[in-house]
Amino acid sequence: MKIRDIRAAGLRGATPAGGWQEELTSDDVVHTLVAVHTDEGPIGIGSVFTSEALVRGALEVLRPLLIGEEATEPERVSERLHRATFWLGRGGTVTHTISGIDIALWDVLGQVTGQPVGRLLGGRYRERVRPYASLLMDRPEVLAERLGRLAAQGWTAFKIGWGPFGRVGEDLDERIVAAAREAVGPGAMLMVDAGGSDSAWSNGYKWALRTARMLDRYGVAWFEEPLGPDALDDYVHLRREAPVAISGGEVLTRRQSFHPWLEAGAFDIVQPDVTKVGGLSEQRRIGWAAQDHGVRLIPHGWNTAVGLAADLQLASALPGTDLVEYVTGSPYVDAITTEPWRLDADGMLAIPDAPGLGIRLDPEALARYTDAAALLRP
Repeated sequence: MKIRDIRAAGLRGATPAGGWQEELTSDDVVHTLVAVHTDEGPIGIGSVFTSEALVRGALEVLRPLLIGEEATEPERVSERLHRATFWLGRGGTVTHTISGIDIALWDVLGQVTGQPVGRLLGGRYRERVRPYASLLMDRPEVLAERLGRLAAQGWTAFKIGWGPFGRVGEDLDERIVAAAREAVGPGAMLMVDAGGSDSAWSNGYKWALRTARMLDRYGVAWFEEPLGPDALDDYVHLRREAPVAISGGEVLTRRQSFHPWLEAGAFDIVQPDVTKVGGLSEQRRIGWAAQDHGVRLIPHGWNTAVGLAADLQLASALPGTDLVEYVTGSPYVDAITTEPWRLDADGMLAIPDAPGLGIRLDPEALARYTDAAALLRP
């Protein structure tokens, strides 16, 4: 089965706020779907965490390397793409785009073999996984009201991030966390994401250590991106001294970038994003390396229903990946598939067991946000 075509379509019209210094509008395209079409019919779908214009530019380079390639060999094809484009600079747009292609190729392989991708990745350790509701911070009273609504819907794990945290004052930081803990109750998981990869982030190690001690008083499960994304030595020291788990890594791409952080002991939890790190092929290898270093992989999942499906399949195939991120309120996650995601009575998500990624895009629903016909038309 050969690759016949690769197409891209950016999602616009309902892009959620990111909490970034350069804030997003609803029409900004930061999520792009990729479709790999084969000469025998199956179409694989992937997702890329970058703009449509950049994905299309990368595909101009990648398409000649892909047309006619075997569509059921995702790891070999993806590795060939990485090696053949090293001169463009490892990481960045090309790697992000390869991520979507890799996810789509795994989807094709699953469809052809009649197996869910997680089984092809090595086997299913679990049939369901706990999602954590991911939402931006706000004033304490506003955040508490949003968290209360989610808790009433059955969510049992929550991550609050970005917004004013670490950007106004330490008193406000603590009031936000206190309000969040009260809203979700003492038994719920609560995580805090400082958003240290933001372009305006200026806090350093001492702030991070003081804040980690404050978070510990509220039973926070992990402290995410408390430092800038290049502060390797500070991360190492913080992980040793902080009373809460330290997580990060969402800005890193390809497995080679993660090795120094894992070997130095910078993280308790590593968080590659499948839609930018190189796809499922790379994410799985990072998961193996993390396990060898006593680190858990919990995927960064600020993406689409396709990215969530990929994260769920990976969670089935890695023994320590027992949580996935779920961006709340995004139609790109909730409203583009034929079957909506549903929490069960325990606040868990079933991992799809249908062939491939296990989901089907709804062309009519998808058409609200992109040219679905051009993406999916045989």
